[in-house]
Amino acid sequence: MDEIARARRLTWVTLVLGLALMWFLIAAGVLAGVGEGKLQWWRLVPALIATVCFTWLGRRIIDAVLDRRYPTEEVVWAAVLALIAAGVGGADPFGFGFAPMCWLYLATLGVSRRTVLLQSLGTLVACVALGMLGVATGVSVMALDVPVLGTLIYYVLLYGIWCVILPPSGRMWVWIWRLAVQAHEGREAHTRLALAEERLRFARDLHDLVGHQLSAIAVKTELAVRLSDAEPAAAKAEMAEINTLTRTALRELREAVRGYRELDLAAELNSVKGVLEAAGVRCEVHLPYRDLPDGVAPVFAYVVREAATNVLKHSTATFCDITIRFTEDEAELRVRNDGVARRQADDLGTGLTGMGERVAAVGGKLAAHPTGDGEFLLTAVVSLPLRG
Repeated sequence: MDEIARARRLTWVTLVLGLALMWFLIAAGVLAGVGEGKLQWWRLVPALIATVCFTWLGRRIIDAVLDRRYPTEEVVWAAVLALIAAGVGGADPFGFGFAPMCWLYLATLGVSRRTVLLQSLGTLVACVALGMLGVATGVSVMALDVPVLGTLIYYVLLYGIWCVILPPSGRMWVWIWRLAVQAHEGREAHTRLALAEERLRFARDLHDLVGHQLSAIAVKTELAVRLSDAEPAAAKAEMAEINTLTRTALRELREAVRGYRELDLAAELNSVKGVLEAAGVRCEVHLPYRDLPDGVAPVFAYVVREAATNVLKHSTATFCDITIRFTEDEAELRVRNDGVARRQADDLGTGLTGMGERVAAVGGKLAAHPTGDGEFLLTAVVSLPLRG
């Protein structure tokens, strides 16, 4: 049994104790009636039958409330049975008169405060009226040498106290139960959200890895085909690089699955420069003379990889300029190329969207757009020190 099932079981048992208390008081009332010689079997039997049926409905009411629905039909029939039991049984507060109080305990579960007030007032009036009727007919234990006014005050005070105490006690347990359910559902929702985010992260990483490597392999394969007849040696060298790229892609894919991969910026810049120049794109790299602050290099490495992939896939660039700079307040990466003709401003691709999410995760911003002079500029800026 899991935690939420145990919590439901505990709440159910606690609420059922109200029914158990009713039976205890009824038993005490019956014994008192026997002691006073007022026990009448023709009243006791139907009162017991009504109480048994009320108990059965009471359990159904508890189950329904714990299932987050209000059993109006069961509540109405339970009220009728409780009034029959109290009326026939004499309506002694420590006897069958507690049946309507038990009904109030159950009927106020899961309703508004206004409804609780109306139900409490109605139950109080009904119980006092039935109690006084029992005194008048001589079937109540109170029908002894007790003044009528004193009996009325006794009934009003006792039933009034129960009307004040019983509804909040039951509602408190239902409230605690619902809080437990909400906490459980919130935890499940958090788990589902974490899984969804992890799927998105993995999809983004997979795109970064496979997209870049496949683009590089495609470029080098095309180059090897062109060189195969004229320069067999150069074509063989390109095929060897393709084999290396393939093995690198497989290794990085395994590392991505394990969640341990972190790109190296220097290695990525060398790889990008080699791939672009192999495709006929002149590439220039401008780096700061100092090492980048901790955490910045892996983020910029992903951006550089995606930018180079998009240059190969979406443009007819002849040159690509990569510049990285940083101050005490921010670090900036700029990737500029002249291949904007085949690239539209509103079609940045899923890769750059993923890069934007990755840069935003460390408190940065990414922008990618044509410059107006036939060039395309990608800029990633992160504030220092990195957040998180």
